Formats: sequence, structure tokens, C-alpha cells
Amino acid sequence: MESSHHVDSFDLDHTKVRAPYVRRAGRYRGEHGDRVTKFDLRLVQPNRAEIPTAALHTMEHLLADYLRDRLAATIVDASPMGCRTGFYLTVLGDPSEEDVRAGFEAALHDVAAHEGEVPGCSELSCGNWRDHSLPGARAWARSVLEREIIVQETVPITPPG
Repeated sequence: MESSHHVDSFDLDHTKVRAPYVRRAGRYRGEHGDRVTKFDLRLVQPNRAEIPTAALHTMEHLLADYLRDRLAATIVDASPMGCRTGFYLTVLGDPSEEDVRAGFEAALHDVAAHEGEVPGCSELSCGNWRDHSLPGARAWARSVLEREIIVQETVPITPPG
């Protein structure tokens, strides 16, 4: 069965972007005039590296708090990409890419420095609470911060010919 919906991220040329980056992936206006903006928060280069699930899962839990602390925008959701190379961030409003980049970088510093319990890491509050790695999340955050996080423009796939 062929879908009639179009997925914008499938038009991104993943071979021409440079991670780590922040990219405005879409802007939407709700039926009541609400503005919603989606960003890609890419941590590692697509098709060259991926973050192990336990570390990515812990990063998801930590970023849920730290992004809210570091961004002025109202966060609707921050979810890991299925390819395990980063996160999707959905916010109300239309913050600048630079504001999101700075907030993302600050939140990664918070992840790299996090000590103690991982928020929401229990059988009661997490659907896969045994699959976490705080040392892995901290190490991956430090690794990403060794490189400059840029604002990446959308690089569309160019049709052959």
C-alpha cells in the first residue's frame, strides 16, 4: 500500500549534511493559529555512526529536563530518531536556529556533567528502564561537544539527471 503523505525528512540528503548540527525541519500553523516548529538535533554523522540504544535512551531522559531548562521556547516533545543519530525537537513558536543551537549545546554540557539518578529511570516510570547507560550518555555528549555544533541548512536530495 502506498502512502499519500509526504515525509519531509526523506528529502534531506543525508550524505551532504555535517553533524553535529541543528536544522529547522519544518514550520506548521495549527487550525487556531498556533505556530509549531520542528528541529533536527543531529549528534553524529548519518550513516557513519550511531549512538547505542542504552546511551541514547538515557540522553532522552536527561534532555527532557535539560532542554526545558536551557530553551526559552515551550517544548512539545524531544524524541530520539529511529536511526539513533540524534533527536527531533518540537516546540511551540518559532525560535531561531541559533537559539536552539545554543540551548542544545548547553543541555549537552549538562548531560556530560550529570551525576546521580537518571530522571524517570524506574520500572514505574519507564517502559524499558533496564536499558540505560549514564556513562554512555555522558561519554557521547562529551564526544559531540568536541566538535562545533552548527546550524545546518536543509540540503535537498537532487534528482538524478
